[in-house]
Amino acid sequence: MKNFRIKILAIGTLLLFATNSCINDLDTEPKVELTLENLLAQDPKAVDGMLSRLYASFALSSVNGVGSNDISGDAGESPFIRGLVNLNDFTADDLKNRWGDDGLDPLTTTSNWTASNKFFKYVYDRLYFCIPQATNLIIIMKSDKINYANKDQVISELRFLRALSYYYLIDFFGKGALINDNTFNSTVPLSETSRKDLFQFVESELLDIESKLPETNSYGRANKYCADMLLAKLYLNAEVYTGTKRYNDAANYLSKIINSNKYQLETNFRKNFSADNNTSKEILFPLIADAVSSQSYGNTTYIVNGSLSADDMTLADYGAKDGWGGHRATKTWYGLFGNSSADLAASSDVRAKLFFTTGHNWEMNNYKEWKDGFPSVKFWNLNSDGSGIPTTFSSTDFPLFRYSDVLLMYAECVLNGATSASGTALAAVNKVRVRSGATPLGSISLQDILDERGRELGFEGVRRQDLIRFKKFTGASYLWPWKGGVKDGTSIPDSYSVFPIPTTALQANTNLTQNSGY
Repeated sequence: MKNFRIKILAIGTLLLFATNSCINDLDTEPKVELTLENLLAQDPKAVDGMLSRLYASFALSSVNGVGSNDISGDAGESPFIRGLVNLNDFTADDLKNRWGDDGLDPLTTTSNWTASNKFFKYVYDRLYFCIPQATNLIIIMKSDKINYANKDQVISELRFLRALSYYYLIDFFGKGALINDNTFNSTVPLSETSRKDLFQFVESELLDIESKLPETNSYGRANKYCADMLLAKLYLNAEVYTGTKRYNDAANYLSKIINSNKYQLETNFRKNFSADNNTSKEILFPLIADAVSSQSYGNTTYIVNGSLSADDMTLADYGAKDGWGGHRATKTWYGLFGNSSADLAASSDVRAKLFFTTGHNWEMNNYKEWKDGFPSVKFWNLNSDGSGIPTTFSSTDFPLFRYSDVLLMYAECVLNGATSASGTALAAVNKVRVRSGATPLGSISLQDILDERGRELGFEGVRRQDLIRFKKFTGASYLWPWKGGVKDGTSIPDSYSVFPIPTTALQANTNLTQNSGY
């Protein structure tokens, strides 16, 4: 059990955090600001509870238990991590889901996307739950009434969490209403802000707080290198977001992380996806899970249990009590390690062995058939040495930012001409490969980097973004199983580079417009 515990201040939670989706209240008028300000002024310890509460919003449906929800909708379906996997992995080439839930089939087949799909709404609403809550706290913390020893640091952490929310809004939906310190008190619906302008806002926020965040912070909280990583991710995808390449800038902030010597690749690759990954030297920023204190059906419980089935797997071998029989990898992920299950078994690459192949078919002829495709057992609910007791909920934290990603991003920047990079792409990629037992490469190309990202980062909520950046997501130049709803894949329109703005958001704010093609 982890030492970290999410600290909850009941009265503050009641005052600040509404249980309804903030999409239903885009005027963002603070209903209880003065009461909350007085509370924080009287009890500085309440600040820790409020901040922890906002961090928890990225990991849980609500701090009030698995049946409670901060936004409207199903508490199990709507947490952020579940949405990240649904939107960035199931829509891409690495994973498919067989359940056929209302709205889930269109994601797993990358087809028939509509603004009424509840899974788009869940992610959109979750982001717009976090953004105004962070803004409200930022404004209150700036008050002269609040006396707190680490006041500036707390404000910077809140700004980081707000920037993180906007980053995913930029990536998933491309535009939205800009709620910041100046617009928070608006009594009229906010105007729509473009992708480029949101990019500039996030960039300016991160540039300002990067030096204000501490070098080291409590586990699960952001330090300056988290800001560096988010800046690097923003710049890495800048051509997609703004039309202008920013590989030099991305390499610059990645170099800060690398040169800090604060992080390193874990010798045991699987430690990053185990119940004791809170001791990993590789994870920059985790989203917390704990089988006792941080329970959710939408954190890594969704990843672990969703990839298991008692019909053909021993659940205890993965630290689970329940198997939901839903997620399987496709051959475009495990095919990066060989051409058959025998190749995977014979591979020296430990990542090749993190698929359950017994009784399962290489080809995914029917994505709704459990035995078509190999379940990924990369994430499990045991410690990295295999010890542990099966539990209903997972205690494995989700590694949102990881050092191996830093190295692969750095290599990509080098090959894209980043003159600020002092190391080589080949050395960076080979560090990642050698750690996993793979044979070092003698030369490197952008396709090699995309493939290595596939091997290394599958199920970590980045694949769709990678394919878009490499210009392989839409169109017919690259096909994968069930792309476009066809077994062997078919072309999908360029409009699918962003998701539709949910109908509920358009109804709540008539200044918002739908993305092209929907």
